[in-house]
Amino acid sequence: MNEKYIPLYRKYRPQKLDEVVGQEHIKKALTNAIEMNKISHAYLFTGPRGTGKTSTARIFAKSLNCVSGPTVNPCGECENCRDITNSVPMDVIEIDAASNRKVEDAQNILEKVMYAPVNSRYKIYIIDEVHMLSTTAFNALLKTLEEPPKNVIFILATTEVHKVLDTIKSRCQRFDFRRITTSDIVKHLRYISDCEKINITDDALATIAKNSAGGMRDSIALLDQLSVLGTKDAITTDDINALLGRISFDVLHSLSDCILSSNHAGAVEILEKIYNSGNEPVQILQNLLDYFKNLLVVKNCNQEISIEITQLNELQAADLKKQSENVETHQIISLCDKCASYIKDLKSTNNPRLWLEIAIIDLANLAENTKLDALQARLSALEGGGVRGTFTPADVRAAITKPSVSKPAPAQSEEIQKQSVPEIPAAGHQAPEHKPETVHPEEEFSPIPVSKATAGDDILTLWGNLLANIQSAPTRALLKQWAKPVKLEADDVVITVKNDIYLAQFVSGSKKSVLQKAVDELFGQQDTKITVRLPQAGDEIPKGNVTIPKPKPAPAPKAEEPENDEPKTVKEVDAAVEVSEDDSDDGDAEPAVSEQKNKRFEDMHSDTVNMVMDLFDGKVIE
Repeated sequence: MNEKYIPLYRKYRPQKLDEVVGQEHIKKALTNAIEMNKISHAYLFTGPRGTGKTSTARIFAKSLNCVSGPTVNPCGECENCRDITNSVPMDVIEIDAASNRKVEDAQNILEKVMYAPVNSRYKIYIIDEVHMLSTTAFNALLKTLEEPPKNVIFILATTEVHKVLDTIKSRCQRFDFRRITTSDIVKHLRYISDCEKINITDDALATIAKNSAGGMRDSIALLDQLSVLGTKDAITTDDINALLGRISFDVLHSLSDCILSSNHAGAVEILEKIYNSGNEPVQILQNLLDYFKNLLVVKNCNQEISIEITQLNELQAADLKKQSENVETHQIISLCDKCASYIKDLKSTNNPRLWLEIAIIDLANLAENTKLDALQARLSALEGGGVRGTFTPADVRAAITKPSVSKPAPAQSEEIQKQSVPEIPAAGHQAPEHKPETVHPEEEFSPIPVSKATAGDDILTLWGNLLANIQSAPTRALLKQWAKPVKLEADDVVITVKNDIYLAQFVSGSKKSVLQKAVDELFGQQDTKITVRLPQAGDEIPKGNVTIPKPKPAPAPKAEEPENDEPKTVKEVDAAVEVSEDDSDDGDAEPAVSEQKNKRFEDMHSDTVNMVMDLFDGKVIE
């Protein structure tokens, strides 16, 4: 009755390598080292808490100093084994680096390390939480750790190996302890429960293992805490939830139903009951985050894998599977992201109750606002019939390849493509000047078919086709603004560029290959001769507007607009320039409007702005 109670995690501490749960790779390595007599002078054990680092260090020390050793199976009866088991050995010194982190403590070790073992084979120093040592203490140990005296072994243990100096790690054999699997923890807990006659269900053991995050010591400590609840009725998951302040599955299921159905009132009502039962706001959102994580796993994995990962029973997994049918994956991910964000906010606020209620209402709104059907409808409206204006060929191809845009009827598509292909003039005849078909800004079309390239011998038409062949939007915008064609023939192509910087890019820079590829594609040949230079006197620069072939949209009823004589956009200025050029008899003189427009483009807009305008058919509003 007066015997001191020993906690279960100490009572069931492993005493041999075979008794260590998990860590098979480490047990095998240390066993072979003992059997082959390849004992290193320094070891570094690293890994999460409760995974067996210190226990393995003690077992290894016992195996080396056992009277019948070095042996894989220490007897446990000799004086050395008993002293290590009772934590009172003379030649196995355990040091807590958290409380002995100064350089003076390291020097104290160095003073004693020179002495030979008293009654053991090796003098072993086990330094726990070694990352807590100061830099000076680490440096003091460097030389001794590299070349310690004979029969001296250092075993360093840490949970934060990144804080250990690289010079220390390079002098040790490193062993990484992994988190213990849930199944291994459950098996060991069942063994302890049977030995201690603790009446507990398998589901409760699985809940304990899941809550311990892969640490055996935490699992055994929680089992020890639950063992005092009584032996009349079996300990269940509800008892564990009540002890840990966790919310039951049924309550979380009801709360998530309200959130996913955007039932704000119901969600707040359930939240009120949970809060009044004594749960902390951060714990509530953490439990909800775990629930949504399980919902995500169940939706995207088969039943066997989902049960193994979530540690739920079949009935709970079936409830989650049914609930996941009415929600999309991206919605669950958004809910998880929101929960994690609000958990951070709750930890830093002085009014957690307020932000908890805001979080639940926001989560309910999020499920409604991120419905996939609504998002697809919005995208279809933006990319299809809801878009007004014209597009470049690159925009058309990008829009058609997107899955949210439905394909047109075959008859309508063929008719539109036929209307968008102009007649090809006979060879040797000058084709009439090609003028772009004006598209009313109010026309709507959905979807947009791909138009065929415009063909013709007219230099402006060929120039437009050449620009259409250039896949790079910045290069196409640069040529359209700064370059002019002088000669476009299959055997010779001459292009002038008004800017020295851009000229260098087309002569020897990155845009040379892009232009060469577009010209070869235009004439259907390889290695077409191309000359790119600055403008010279006598160059016959063609007059008129250059039109890049564009798809012709399906006609739609046009809404009448009030006439406005004063042009306010770049396109309206271009239209005014075209009219003035057609009415002018002097072909050498540039219209004043055109000069004003070119000056504005050259002085006020960068190449990036013009590229964006060309790509999205933008307008500059004055």
